[in-house]
Amino acid sequence: QVQLVESGGGLVQPGDSLRLSCLASGRTFSVYAMGWFRQAPGKEREFVAAITWNGDRTSYADSVKGRFTISRDNANNAMYLQMNSLKPEDTAVYYCAADRNRPAATRTSLYEYQNWGQGTQVTVSL
Repeated sequence: QVQLVESGGGLVQPGDSLRLSCLASGRTFSVYAMGWFRQAPGKEREFVAAITWNGDRTSYADSVKGRFTISRDNANNAMYLQMNSLKPEDTAVYYCAADRNRPAATRTSLYEYQNWGQGTQVTVSL
């Protein structure tokens, strides 16, 4: 299995930017499709963005399209989420996830991912 560790979260103001990182270890990172999910207090975990094993395709939730960008660096076993124009409703714990079953697909259901990180808190507030 692959182990995932997120970082880069923090407290920012509306309109600010953050870049989240997800570092992988344990297995060959490049065989996994990857995704970002988030969970706000009292809400279910929801899809944010996904990327195929080689980065040739990406997918985004409508709520973040045009503001967030997912990318990966297989040479360094890393995935990123660049978040711009942050809004208070983006406040959540952000999780990265790995899917080995269909590396050429961008999966939007959390049930299709086998490995998860511990999460990093993002708070957008004045």
